[in-house]
Amino acid sequence: MIIFRYLSRDLLVTALAVSAVLLTIFLSGKFGDYLDDAAEGKLAVDVLFTIITYRMPNLLELILPLGFYLAVLLAYGRMYIESEMVVLSATGMSQWQLVRMTMVPAIIVAAIVALFSFWLSPLGAQMTQQVLTEQRNRSEFESLQQGRFQAIGQGRIMTYVQQVSEDNKLLQNVFVAQRDSQYGSTIVVAQTGTQAYNPEYGQRYLVLNNGYRYEGLPGTNEFTITSFSEWGRYLPPTTSAAEIESESDAKTTAALFAADDLESKATLQWRLSMPLMVLIATLFAVPLSKTNPRQGRYLKMLPAILIYIFYLAFLINARSAVSEGDLHYNLGLWVVHIPFLVLGLLMLNWQALFLSRAKVVGGARV
Repeated sequence: MIIFRYLSRDLLVTALAVSAVLLTIFLSGKFGDYLDDAAEGKLAVDVLFTIITYRMPNLLELILPLGFYLAVLLAYGRMYIESEMVVLSATGMSQWQLVRMTMVPAIIVAAIVALFSFWLSPLGAQMTQQVLTEQRNRSEFESLQQGRFQAIGQGRIMTYVQQVSEDNKLLQNVFVAQRDSQYGSTIVVAQTGTQAYNPEYGQRYLVLNNGYRYEGLPGTNEFTITSFSEWGRYLPPTTSAAEIESESDAKTTAALFAADDLESKATLQWRLSMPLMVLIATLFAVPLSKTNPRQGRYLKMLPAILIYIFYLAFLINARSAVSEGDLHYNLGLWVVHIPFLVLGLLMLNWQALFLSRAKVVGGARV
């Protein structure tokens, strides 16, 4: 029990530290993408941290299995370097006993991952979808900022507004430029601008008042100048890079069990795969952590990480294949789990198999 508590505490503390570092790295990347959306007016600044909070369970669902996998490699690798594993082996602990002790904290981590995968991640995806729906219903009119050039309409239109009212409903001294490869360039200058809403079609329009429209080909005299008292343009809803992966990610696990479409079946198998991945990855993490003190503790880190990356990549590709109908859902993600489970068992028994084969060859020579 003393050895078990020592190993479990070391693994869980290391897994917590590694997962915290990985979460910080992933959040930094996500936050950078959301900041780009906010700078382009696709997301309101005040919802950035809300979206990140809602998306965090989905990140942890992927980070915790990797964090525990790396924790096994780091913690046991250190124990091999410092000859602690040699002492444990001398006291009669076999590799299978070490695996059984490792599986207890692995089951704890798998249960936490299952909590995120089955409940918290879908809940976070639902809340994210609500926020993004509200953001999509915002028109690009509401994202315009005074005193700066700003691209709207997916970058096709350049605008400049000298002044915006406090309620974001009135624009003063508006400049709009759009380049069309067929008809040349169109420039609109107006004194004021407002937003109009058509409830019948659910569409918003930018209405400019008292201005001029210049249309023609740059470098030529073929320009048309039109003065207007009112001029309108459709405002498409904003989109952002914060979209969730698929609509099925926001469904509850119970709804996925009841659904018959392939995308829901693939998502359900993905949720089951995350906690299962923790247990299977532990099987080949234990033998890969075995390190010769002369070789250094990081010698096997690269192949171990590559094996994990291949495992995760195959799962992602299998999920896509099931959702697209290229792989039968009865096979599903099990075609990935079973080979890696066999790989882990072979790696655990490799030394015994090698010694058994050596004895057979030696006996044959005798």
